[in-house]
Amino acid sequence: GTDEKSDVAVLKIDADEDLPIVPTGDSDKLKVGQWVLAIGNPYGLQHTVTYGIVSALRRNDVKITDIEDFIQTDAAINPGNSGGALVNLRGELVGINTAILSQSGGYQGIGFAIPINLATRRMNELIEHGEVRPGYLGVTYQTLTANMADALGTGAVSGVLINSVHSDSPADRAGLVRGDVIVAIDGARVTNENEFQNRIGLAGSEKRVKIDIWRGNKKKTVRLTLEASVTTAGVISDRSELLGWELQEMSNDLARRLGY
Repeated sequence: GTDEKSDVAVLKIDADEDLPIVPTGDSDKLKVGQWVLAIGNPYGLQHTVTYGIVSALRRNDVKITDIEDFIQTDAAINPGNSGGALVNLRGELVGINTAILSQSGGYQGIGFAIPINLATRRMNELIEHGEVRPGYLGVTYQTLTANMADALGTGAVSGVLINSVHSDSPADRAGLVRGDVIVAIDGARVTNENEFQNRIGLAGSEKRVKIDIWRGNKKKTVRLTLEASVTTAGVISDRSELLGWELQEMSNDLARRLGY
C-alpha cells in the first residue's frame, strides 16, 4: 500500500524464516540538538552511515508532500539515502530519510526525515483499511494576519481564520462559523495554514479533537469528531480540488473589513 500524501509505503515480505527488525523509537520524544545517525546507500554506496544532530522538528513548510511533519537533520543525506533509517544513539528507528534541501543536488547540511510515529500510523491504516483516511473538518480557511485581526476585532493574535463552513460537516455540526479563528487543536497551538492542515490531516478519521477558537473577543472551546476525507481536497480541509485555494473578487466593502 502507498500514501503519496505523506510519502510512505508498506511492503509485505514473504520469508522462510524470521527476519531481523530494527527496534522502533518514539519520534515524539526527539529533542533539537539530539544526536542521530542516517543509514542508506548514497550514490550506490551500500551500508553508509553518517551522523549529525536533530536541527529542527515539525517542519511543515517544505512543500515536498501534502502532509508534512518533518525531522530536520544535518546528518549527511544524499541521493540514495531516501528510505533509509534515521536512528538515535540507542539504535532505535526514529525517522525515514526522505529528502534534502540543496542547490547542487548533493548534501548541503539540510536533510529531512519522516517521523517514525507518523510512518507507523500510516502503516497501520494501510494494513487495516487498505488506504489512509486523513481527517476532514469541513472548512475553508487562511492564515490570520495582523490586519485581519484588527479589522475583525478578534482577541487572537495568530491562528487560522475560517472563511466558510461546509454544510453538514463536523465543523458545521459543532457550531463553528465563518469568522471564527482557530488557535489550538488538542492544546497544540495553530499559527498558520500549514500547521492547521497537518494537524487535521494527521489526526485521521473518527478522531475526537478539542478546538480552541476566538469568536470576536471571546474565547471558546468546541469538541468534535473528524470524519474520513475521501478526496485530496478533504486532506486540506476541502479547499479547491484543483489548486488548493479559494478566490473571490475584492470589493470595497471587503477591502475595508480586511484593512486593505
